[in-house]
Amino acid sequence: MNETKKLIQQITEGIQDKKGKKIVIADLSKIGDTICNYLVICQGNSPSQVTAIVESVKEFTRKGANSKPFAIDGLRNAEWVAMDYSDILVHVFLPETREFYNLEHLWADAKLTQIPDID
Repeated sequence: MNETKKLIQQITEGIQDKKGKKIVIADLSKIGDTICNYLVICQGNSPSQVTAIVESVKEFTRKGANSKPFAIDGLRNAEWVAMDYSDILVHVFLPETREFYNLEHLWADAKLTQIPDID
């Protein structure tokens, strides 16, 4: 498994560990002039859950892929937190904020993979 796929796996496990929902992986690698190759999009039900998901992703990627984000933005109000792993951008939303920005629709030409929720 290459490093990017391993990192995506660790990010996904970190999200699932804190019961993050509606995980979508957008593969942008075949699209020209993008700032990254993959988007991982998910949601939490409250600002505290969004923050917990972000902390879990940081922990899982540090331990499982020896990687940490270059930057994290949005933790102050925790409605939409973006985590920059260079080739991978992780977006953790509140449901209403996710619906408003609708990143999946913006990147509809990307290959979208939905990860089933763990209940």
